[in-house]
Amino acid sequence: MTSLHGLIAVVLVFLAATGITLPGPVGAGVEYVPIPAISTSKNDGNDIGLIVPILVTDPDGELKYIVAPMVVHNSIVGTRGSLNLFRYEPGGRQIRFIGSYTEEIERRAEFSYADPAFSHGRYSLNVGASYFKNATPRFFGLGQATSESDQTNYTGREARMNWRFGIHANEVTQIAVGQRFRQVSLQRGATDLPFTVDEFPAIDGVQGETLILGHRATFYYDTRNNLVSPTDGMAVTAYAELNQNIRNGDHPVYSRYEIDVKKLFPSESKRAILVVRANLQATIGTQVPFFEQSSLGGQNNLRGFGVDRFIDKHLISLSIEERIHVLRAKIAGTSADFEIAPFLDTGQVFNDYRDVTFQNYRMTPGIGFRGIVRPNVVGRVDYGYSRVGGAIFAGLDFPY
Repeated sequence: MTSLHGLIAVVLVFLAATGITLPGPVGAGVEYVPIPAISTSKNDGNDIGLIVPILVTDPDGELKYIVAPMVVHNSIVGTRGSLNLFRYEPGGRQIRFIGSYTEEIERRAEFSYADPAFSHGRYSLNVGASYFKNATPRFFGLGQATSESDQTNYTGREARMNWRFGIHANEVTQIAVGQRFRQVSLQRGATDLPFTVDEFPAIDGVQGETLILGHRATFYYDTRNNLVSPTDGMAVTAYAELNQNIRNGDHPVYSRYEIDVKKLFPSESKRAILVVRANLQATIGTQVPFFEQSSLGGQNNLRGFGVDRFIDKHLISLSIEERIHVLRAKIAGTSADFEIAPFLDTGQVFNDYRDVTFQNYRMTPGIGFRGIVRPNVVGRVDYGYSRVGGAIFAGLDFPY
C-alpha cells in the first residue's frame, strides 16, 4: 500500500529536481505548497493525485510538524483520501498518525510513539498500533526457486500492537524487551491474479485467522552520530523472539532470530558515504505462517523485486550503497540536503543452511535519490533492476 512515507519522498525529490521555491509563510513558521503526488510500485500499481504538505517549524527553523492531507487515484484500488500527521520533538522523540480510506477494499489507521531518550535519556520507549487492509500483496510460494508464473494475490487484513522498553547500558549499548500482537486473515485481493488461498491451500497461514503473540529480547550497539540521518558510525542489532501461534493447537510455539550489522564509511568531507549492511535471519519451528518467515524483496533489501518476492525460513543478505551529496537548498525555512545513491543488493532465502550456494544469490543493482531535512526527516526514491525488470520504491527513511 502506498502511503505518505512514499509520497513525501517523491515530494522532496520533486522539489529538488525542479528547483521550486516554496511560497512565503502563511503564519509564523508555517509553509505549504500543493504538489502533484506521483508514485509507482511493482505490486501496488500507479498513483496520481495531489498532496498538500504543511511544514511547521519553530523559531530556530527546526521542523516540528508535517501535516499532509492528500487525495490520490491508484490504478488498482481507485481513489484514496488520507490524513497524515508527523510530530518531531527534541531528543529524537516522534509521534506519527496515518489514516486513509480507499474506494476499493483498502483501509489504514496507524499510530506510533518513539522516545529514544525516555526519562532523561536513561531508557527508550516505543509503542504502536495499527489496523489495515492491503489489497495488493503477492505470494509465489516458498523458497528461492519460485517462478513468476506462480504469482498470486490476496488482501491482508491485519491488526497489530507492540511495545518495547530499553535500558541504556552506556552511550552506545542498549538492552530492550518487548511484545507484539499480530492478527492476520487473508481475503480476496484487488487484482485479476489467482487468489492465494485457492492456489496454495496447504501453505501455513493461508487458511483462517492467525493470532501471534511474540516476546522479544534485543541487543543494540550503535555508535552512529544520528539515529535517523547518520553520516558516520556502526550499528549492530541482534534479537531473539519466542512466538505463540494461538490458533495452532499442534505446533503453537516457534522462535525467530536476527543479527543486522550496518557500517558507514564517510569521506573526509562527508560528501560521500559508503554504507555496508549484512543481515542474517533464522526461523525455528514447525507450521510457521508464511508471513512470519524471512523475506527478500521490497524497499529495504533486494530492491529490484517486489515486496516479499522470496520467502522461506532463513535469510542471508548483503547490501552496499554509496550516498553522494549533490545539493543543499532551503525548504520551509530549513536546510535540506539532496543525494544520489548507487547501490547493489544481494541475498537468498533458504529452508536449510545446507541449501546455501553462491548460485542461488539474487543481485539487484540500482540508484537512489534522497532528500534529507536533518536531523529528523529522510525522503527517498530507489530504483532497483532485476532480471524480471525492475522496481521503484519510496519511503520516509533510509533503507538501512
